[in-house]
Amino acid sequence: MTPHKEGPPRREFLVERQVRFGDCDPAGIVFFPRYFEISNSVVEDWWQQIGQPWTDSILRRRIGTPTAHLDTVFVSPSRFGDTLSFHLSVEHLGRSALTLRLRAVGADGVERLRIRQRLVATSLETHRPIPWPDDIRQAILDFQEDAP
Repeated sequence: MTPHKEGPPRREFLVERQVRFGDCDPAGIVFFPRYFEISNSVVEDWWQQIGQPWTDSILRRRIGTPTAHLDTVFVSPSRFGDTLSFHLSVEHLGRSALTLRLRAVGADGVERLRIRQRLVATSLETHRPIPWPDDIRQAILDFQEDAP
């Protein structure tokens, strides 16, 4: 399969995860819901990397980032013991929504998974969308810029 065309190059967050025994189904490949749990941990790590950890956003500021849309393509199977590189990039930042692209690639260079995910900033008091606070918006924009 050909990769998504994403326009101009953007900064990318990269993290590796090893496929564990508990991630696999009886067929010996990653059980598809586990990809969502692993991907969520990658997104959480990215928020930490840009200086906006969920522990602060959720617990202190009461800002949630629920998933509003998730589009997933399972390209190729992953097996117990595989090391996957997760590549996260920002596709779009709107008033209260953020669209991320996430790709998982095996050590063999074969793409395994492709996700397009829209998160929405919400008040954890009202559970309604809110504009991204200026500091969070700026952290996302700083990440989105082309690498120097």
